[in-house]
Amino acid sequence: MDAEITVTELALDLAPTVARLCAQALDLPEDAAEADAIVDVLWPRAAVDRTVIGLGAYRAGDLVGVLLCSVSPTEPGIGHVDLVAVLPGQRRRGVGRALLARAERALAEHGVTEVLLAGNPPYYAWPGIDVRYTPAVCAALALGYQQDRTAWNMTADLSYDESPALRSTEAAERRLAGQGITVRRAEPADLPALTAFARSTFGGAWDGELAGSVGREGAGCHLAERAGEVLGFAAYGSSRPSWFGPMGTAPAAEGSGIGGVLLRRCLRDQRTAGLDRAEIGWVGPVPFYSGSAGARIERVFFLYRRRLGAE
Repeated sequence: MDAEITVTELALDLAPTVARLCAQALDLPEDAAEADAIVDVLWPRAAVDRTVIGLGAYRAGDLVGVLLCSVSPTEPGIGHVDLVAVLPGQRRRGVGRALLARAERALAEHGVTEVLLAGNPPYYAWPGIDVRYTPAVCAALALGYQQDRTAWNMTADLSYDESPALRSTEAAERRLAGQGITVRRAEPADLPALTAFARSTFGGAWDGELAGSVGREGAGCHLAERAGEVLGFAAYGSSRPSWFGPMGTAPAAEGSGIGGVLLRRCLRDQRTAGLDRAEIGWVGPVPFYSGSAGARIERVFFLYRRRLGAE
């Protein structure tokens, strides 16, 4: 007979312990390899500007599962489950169910009325549940969560010099320079103009993701400007070292080729940092990334939601 599961709230100083468990419990190699970065973005970094709750499941005194959840800073009454990880030998033994039940109660105490199994930008590690984590999909359905969206990531191959993702941008940059457009690496002093451009042009949480990219180790951003006016940006590394995004081009500059230049400049940076692949997260324009970098859809995510108190 299994020993009883005890779920307790975890202090932030246990983040390294949580990361070590995730390195063992995340089945996909690309996730396990970035366990430290995943826990860092979802907990210490996210806790700076939103409520984050860390939960640990213990059996016979041993930590066997963890959950991180957060309250949306922009949508009243919405909470997010950002991470659930259970050691392989402890699955299908009630650990995930116990963690999620405790998370729902904890979020409700913070005014949450609806819980999403989906990323809470600008601090997220996945758009939702990767379909290859099939037990997690089954658990979500069993607990009454309803799928309401699908998202996907694309992968750019950086493993060889002739990759379409690493094509030279020199000729395109010369052409843009002839139109008075400068393309360069963004510096911390550029952040106010970049975030203002992102907010006014696209809304959402991209300004926060830019703040996590510009000037931060293992991350970066490139921008295009004309006469001091920002026309576009592309960033990487805000949520995870191997992830590219966000990027955006001013509507008036669409079709100019700025986007492809900014994208490949970032991908070259990631290749220089030692990566052999980059994930383009939560993709919108699939044809653009396919044409500009030869990227392929490789990760698909189901996003779920449940109203608390609903049967």
